[in-house]
Formats: sequence, C-alpha cells, structure tokens
Amino acid sequence: MKFLFSIAAIIFPILTFAQEKGLDERIDEGFGNATGWFVDAIFYKIPFTETIQVPWVLIVLIVGAVFFTIYFKFINISGFGTAINIVRGKYDEIESGGDDHVEASTESIHSTDGDLIDTIRVEQDADHHGEVSHFQALTAALSATVGLGNIAGVAVAISIGGPGATFWMIIAGLIGMASKFAECTLGVKYREIDENGKVFGGPMYYLKKGLQEKGLTQLGKVLAVVFAIMCIGGSFGGGNMFQSNQAFAMIESYTGGEESFLHGYGWAFGLVMAVLVGIVIIGGIKKIAKVTDKIVPFMVVIYVGCALVILGMHASQIPSAFGEIFSGAFTGLGIAGGVFGVLIQGFKRAAFSNEAGIGSASIAHAAVKTKYAASEGLVALLEPFIDTVLVCTMTALVLVISNGNGEIMTYGQEVTQGVEVTSKAFAASISWFPLVLTVAVILFAFSTMISWSYYGYQAWTYLFGRSKRVEYSYKILFCVFVVIGAAAKLGSVINFSDAMIFAMLVPNMIGLFLLAPKVKEELVRFKTAIKGA
Repeated sequence: MKFLFSIAAIIFPILTFAQEKGLDERIDEGFGNATGWFVDAIFYKIPFTETIQVPWVLIVLIVGAVFFTIYFKFINISGFGTAINIVRGKYDEIESGGDDHVEASTESIHSTDGDLIDTIRVEQDADHHGEVSHFQALTAALSATVGLGNIAGVAVAISIGGPGATFWMIIAGLIGMASKFAECTLGVKYREIDENGKVFGGPMYYLKKGLQEKGLTQLGKVLAVVFAIMCIGGSFGGGNMFQSNQAFAMIESYTGGEESFLHGYGWAFGLVMAVLVGIVIIGGIKKIAKVTDKIVPFMVVIYVGCALVILGMHASQIPSAFGEIFSGAFTGLGIAGGVFGVLIQGFKRAAFSNEAGIGSASIAHAAVKTKYAASEGLVALLEPFIDTVLVCTMTALVLVISNGNGEIMTYGQEVTQGVEVTSKAFAASISWFPLVLTVAVILFAFSTMISWSYYGYQAWTYLFGRSKRVEYSYKILFCVFVVIGAAAKLGSVINFSDAMIFAMLVPNMIGLFLLAPKVKEELVRFKTAIKGA
C-alpha cells in the first residue's frame, strides 16, 4: 500500500502541470534539442549509394551475428533440438544437482573481485543455482521482445521493402540466434547470487568479471557502467513510456479516436497500468516469471491462432505469397535500392524486433535454475526463432495475402501506422480482429514493461547497490513513467530512450567478441555433461 501511495504522491503533481496546454510539447521540443545529437549519432546512417543508407548499429549487429554463427559452428541449427529438450526438462536432473557428471567449474563461481565467502558458498549450493525455470526465463525474455515490432514493424518493413523484406527478416532471425546464445550463456556464467538466493546478472557482470579474467579490468568496469546507464534509460523509455503510450493509442483508436470517451484520459489508463505493473514488479523476477509464463503463451496463441485461421482460409494463396517473398528478396522491383534496399529493411526490422546482440535478454536468462551456463544459452537461441522466424513470418504472410489487390499498402511507400495496417489486413478476413489486436497490444505492452522493469532494476542495482531503498526507488520511478508515457506526447524522449537501447550493443558486442572463447568452453562442458547422462 505504501508503494502505491508513493506512486500517487509523485504522479499527481506531474499530472497537474501536464494539464497546461502544450506543456508536454514544449518539454518534448526542449528535450529533443538537448539530446538530438545522441540520437543522430546512434542511428547515424552510412551512405553506400544515394538511395541506400544503413544505420551503423545495424552493421555491427549483422557482422556480430554472422561471426557468432560461424564461430559456434552454426549452433542456431545444431543446437535447436537440444534447446527444445532443455525446455522440456530432459536434462533437469543433471542441471539441478542429481547425477553431477561434470563438476561445476570454479570459473563459473567467481571468487574474483572481492566476492564474499558466504556468497561463493551460496553459488555452490545446489539449492541456489537460480530463481526460475528454463521455460519461465524464456517467456520473461520473450515478453520483452514479442510485441509491437512483430505487429507494426513487419508492416513497415514490407511497405518499404516489399514482400522480399520478409525473407531477409527470417535470415536475420536465424543468424541472430547465435548472438542470443553467446550473450545469455555469459549472463549465467558470470551472474552473482546473494545469500538469499537472489540472482543479479547480465552484461554488467560479464563485462566486468569476464574482462577482468582477461586482464582488461579497467575496460571491463567502464563498459559495464556504460551499459548499465544505457539500460536504465532504455527501461524508462522504449521499455516503458513507449509501451504505455502505444497501448493507450490503440485502445483510444479502437473506441473512436479523438471522439472516444477516453480521449484526454491517458493519465487514467496509465494509472491503471502503473498499479498493475507495480503489483507484479514488486515481487521480483519470480513474480514476473509467473506472470509472463502465462501471458506470453496466451497472447502468442491468440495472435498466431488468428494468423493461422486466416492462412487456412487462404491456403491456396500461401504458395504464391511465398513466391512473392522469395522473388522479391532477390529482385527488389520497384523498391528504392533494389535488392540491397530490401535486404536492409528485412534485417533492420528483425534486429529491432528480437534485440539479439543488445544484451538485454541475458539479464532475464541469468536468473535461471541451472549449473550449466550453456544450457540457458541454448534455450535463449529459441527467442529470435519464435519472435522473428515464426511470429513475424506469419504476420508477413497475412499482410502479403491481404494486399493482393494493393488496397492495404503500396510497396515502396512507407506506412506511418504499422499497427493500423496490420489490423486492416487481419480485419479483411476476420471482421472482429481489431478488438483482438487491441487486447493483444495491451498485453504485449504490459508484458514488455514488466520485463524491462527487471532489466532496468538490475542495471540500477549494479550502479547504486542492492538495498531495499534502492530497489523501491527504481520501481516507484518506473511506475511513474508508465503514467507519463500514457498521458504525454514525448516523441523525443522515446527516441532518445530507443537510442539508449541500441547504444547498449556497443559495450555488449565488445564483450561478446572478447569472451567468445569462454562461451565455447561452457558449451563443451554442457555437451560433456549431457553425453554422460
């Protein structure tokens, strides 16, 4: 109750000021002027030709994904079956301390950098190997990535790049699986567990501890702090305000737009969302995981179920839709930049959708119950497959089939409201789908917010300590931003926050490249364990 009163005490003065006409626009403009240089730097586009300009962050993500795919000998394919078996619980016995065929390496316990003896003992204790199951860790991470990118992002990619963008989106998702494997393996390997069994992990820890092991102590500390700062900013913006803003916009649009009875009451919607988010996040990763392992399968089943129904209704058109996707990937007819332009759109949307290489997902996966870091890395590689290869592809097929007569969009002309275009495409076959999509967007936004709250909280504690005061200060602030996001039009703030999310890839990728051999060692250790099982 004190938690909710604290939120209210902070929110109501903000809302009072926000009622002044044009205040949020002025704040947005001032913030944009102050931070525009950072946004421009992160999303700076390298001009290859007059028509083809590629954001440098995208190049880094693609190069990294290709490197890890080759370095780990196509783990995205060879490890897929093992990943499924891990989620099914086939190896639970060896992971929880049953038949311990391979002793836990001292490297994965981290006695370096001043860890307390009690903490080391807890990490060695088989009862304190983590907080959540493999499935819960997967759904917690998926809840932060499956969302508006799958609904709106796909429509935007196809409107610019045509059906062929889907092909490259799939390729990007497949190679991104290797990046997810690497970062989530490291997230578990270098995590810390306190005396209560509470897990703290993510790039902050593997950058600091992993690079310290390689004699790069100062570099590791700097990169860890930079990542933590960017992660906190991203959690308040792209992982919070943007989500509540879009969820309210969707429900307002469905109920009549500017004529809606909800128009002007974004703060009320945000307050309800803040209370619901607060109830969940106050319980930590265990509570978050219990919610996401129910919400994520439910919302994916609803969304994918509707897509499958539509595809079933138009089964005869699926081969021709795939034909358009494949031919468009290598011709780029009518698309600016030709084949290369189509490729860039596909890779761009996939990267923005599954966040492989950003490092965020490793924070959630670090909380898993296991003694083998690589086991969770393998589970994590399922993320881009589900998010991009399955969900995005189904959305794309519905869009291509529904746009057979060109009424939904014109290829080569970017749409401004991707959610509305996707809604229109689904509604062409299922008239009541806009209602389903409205519910899905709200659920997607809610699950993304609670997962990103955990990411930001972990970064917050890394910088400011692990006391209860530090914990609740972050969680109260996070809930306040939920309301602000729904009530205000803060485009520049959200752009800045999105830039911070993608700025996370800079320290993260440096760490992944330097620590790749450690990931390979963990993979060998886990493979040895399951062979002896």
